[in-house]
Amino acid sequence: MGYVRCVNASDPGRIVLLTTSHRVAPGLLSWPAWQALHGADRVLCADGAHPQLPYLREAGVKVDEAAPTAEELVDACAGGRTVTVVATGEGEPHLTDGLARMAGSGRVQMPDLELLPASYDLPGARLLDLVQVMDRIRAECPWSSQQTHQGLAKYGIEEAYELVEAIEEGDRHELCEELGDVLLQVVFHARIAEEGRPEDGAEPFSIDDVAGGIVTKLIHRHPHVFGDETAETPEEVKEHWLRTKAVEKQRTSVTEGIPLGQPGLALAAKLASRVRTAGLEVPLPPGEGVGYELLAMAVRAEAEGVDPEAALRAAARAYRDAIRETES
Repeated sequence: MGYVRCVNASDPGRIVLLTTSHRVAPGLLSWPAWQALHGADRVLCADGAHPQLPYLREAGVKVDEAAPTAEELVDACAGGRTVTVVATGEGEPHLTDGLARMAGSGRVQMPDLELLPASYDLPGARLLDLVQVMDRIRAECPWSSQQTHQGLAKYGIEEAYELVEAIEEGDRHELCEELGDVLLQVVFHARIAEEGRPEDGAEPFSIDDVAGGIVTKLIHRHPHVFGDETAETPEEVKEHWLRTKAVEKQRTSVTEGIPLGQPGLALAAKLASRVRTAGLEVPLPPGEGVGYELLAMAVRAEAEGVDPEAALRAAARAYRDAIRETES
């Protein structure tokens, strides 16, 4: 004996708007979503190329390709029927706006409306969007398609300085934006690197290689988090980091890996930090003039835990404010 649904003509029914994330593999839906799909009287989807459809049909869910108006959808639910709508990427705004207008009129007995997320973005999911957007820009934009690592280098420096300025100014909105600009540089360079040709000595790599490399490095340099070692203080953490880094790099000098192109005060402080960490006794080079005076001040600042570059920028901003006050 088959199952017979009891239909109540006065029951306005139920609409389930099923949303999915394109950042999650198709077919990976929540259990409530599968229940809503299998329990519906009808399942509709306006996009015949929706990535979920092959998986729904494979699971025995009959999906009708249709884009009903709000009025048509309400009529389809009459008599207590449930209609599940698999939303497109835009989320069916025309449909939901139409339903809202009908409900607001007060002249129509509306079905129950349920918004059911079938899949959720994981933290970091929007990074996938960035990679896709960058891929298209690289392929289709006349300017971006011609850029090289060398040509973009200056922008990396500029964006890094703008990020530092946002941090020092304490502007959270600017901080978020500048972090995005720095992230763009990373993704842009990684996209260019995908085109490297081994025959030219440029081994290609991708953003996944970049991310995989830093993940491996972070895990290896945090044995107190991912391994059996312990660290109770920031100083112990730094000791772990420097020890594992020394084994990885196998450097013959503490000066290796220090970029000489960075600002002078930052360079002097970094050299002093390496010397102090290594426990070396290195006298300052003899010499006269402003350069040697600045070197001595930078070394002293580092020993006192002060970032001389940041301190000078703070003083320069105060000087800027004084200039503006005098001008006004």
